[in-house]
Amino acid sequence: MAWIRTIDPKEASGLLKQIYDTAVKRAGKIYNIIRLQSLSPQSLKSSTQLYMDIMHAQETGLSRIQREMIATAVSRENACHY
Repeated sequence: MAWIRTIDPKEASGLLKQIYDTAVKRAGKIYNIIRLQSLSPQSLKSSTQLYMDIMHAQETGLSRIQREMIATAVSRENACHY
């Protein structure tokens, strides 16, 4: 498995600290998928916004439950627990 350097929440500052704090408020913790992008907070912000736009958009033909089921099926197929 690859090893990727990440920024620990205790060491985060600025935009990354804001993103980490928001993640804790939303999910109760900071998942590794967020930490993996910690070296580039602006990219992490954009990635998180894209996820929120896709999964929470109201104007699509799919319900939130359908989107979650698709994401789960794709993750399972890719052997990814996220």
